[in-house]
Amino acid sequence: MWVLLSVLAVILESVKSIHYILHLQFVILDAVAVAIFTVEYAMRIYSCVEEPGYKGAFLGRLKQAKSPSTFIDFLAILPFFLEVFLHHLFDLRFMRVFRLLRLLKLTRYTGATQSLSKVIVREWPVMAASAFIMLLLVVMTASLGYLFEHEAQPDKFENIPQAIYWAVITLASVGYGDISPVTPAGRAMTIVLALIGIGIFAIPAALLSSAFSDQLKMDREALVNKLYEMLADGHIDEVEAAYIKAESKRLHLSDDEVKNLIQKAKRERELMDDVSILPLHKIAANTDHTIEHFKYLLGQVRQLSLLTDQHKFQETVNNSERLTETDKKLWTLISLQQTINKDH
Repeated sequence: MWVLLSVLAVILESVKSIHYILHLQFVILDAVAVAIFTVEYAMRIYSCVEEPGYKGAFLGRLKQAKSPSTFIDFLAILPFFLEVFLHHLFDLRFMRVFRLLRLLKLTRYTGATQSLSKVIVREWPVMAASAFIMLLLVVMTASLGYLFEHEAQPDKFENIPQAIYWAVITLASVGYGDISPVTPAGRAMTIVLALIGIGIFAIPAALLSSAFSDQLKMDREALVNKLYEMLADGHIDEVEAAYIKAESKRLHLSDDEVKNLIQKAKRERELMDDVSILPLHKIAANTDHTIEHFKYLLGQVRQLSLLTDQHKFQETVNNSERLTETDKKLWTLISLQQTINKDH
């Protein structure tokens, strides 16, 4: 709540009529918000040594201070203290805008941000390649724009750096109309590049969308696997129930979906227990057991296919003789089915 209030105050401060009337109230609100954020930051640093991953009075707290979420907390309070202690040396009024960084504190409370962070880290090589292609295209477009339009519009296409602005808005959208080519060659080039830009700038969005969907699927599979472990003793205690509730909220699962996952985990856990006790010939003697066992094994292979780096797997398989041709075809079929399901 204080994050939203403090950000709302920063926004309203920019309205002169409101700032003139409520200047004192804004100052008090900001001071109270910073006090709360500072106490939260100090308590987070102080108590982090209780966590297993942050042992050590100094090194543990230093590690906590360098973590992204804690660093965001630090940035949320930094502008206030810089303005208070250094205002007589520098004009730091521009630092007030950086109070909007407090919005980043909200990322700690949403699972979507965590999933998106995992996606960006996992897909970074592909996204970096796409960004490099976009950069090349922008530079090429700006250079051609300068070449074709400089003589006709020397004020708007004065140099290539100035033409980069026009290149970006042309490739990313249809332009704003403030700068547009007037020569036939420039207009023809703009038509072609605008069509190319639709595909080039859509690639990162498509990559993120697909990878985000995959990440949610993997997180749900991880939750199912965690449920298997929880059901090892036959029931779910209060701590485990709290974990399931938190994970279902992070993964945007409804109560019905969570119940279905728990029921599925119970059935497969029972099957796993049966498999660990019964030999295969006894499982095969029971048709229902055989079907459930087959579904379980097939589900495990599907999960494995989803989590495996297909490129590395194919390289390893091609360089060894550990799998028969039939095994390879079966794996390819399952992997292809996973890809089709993902696309749909």
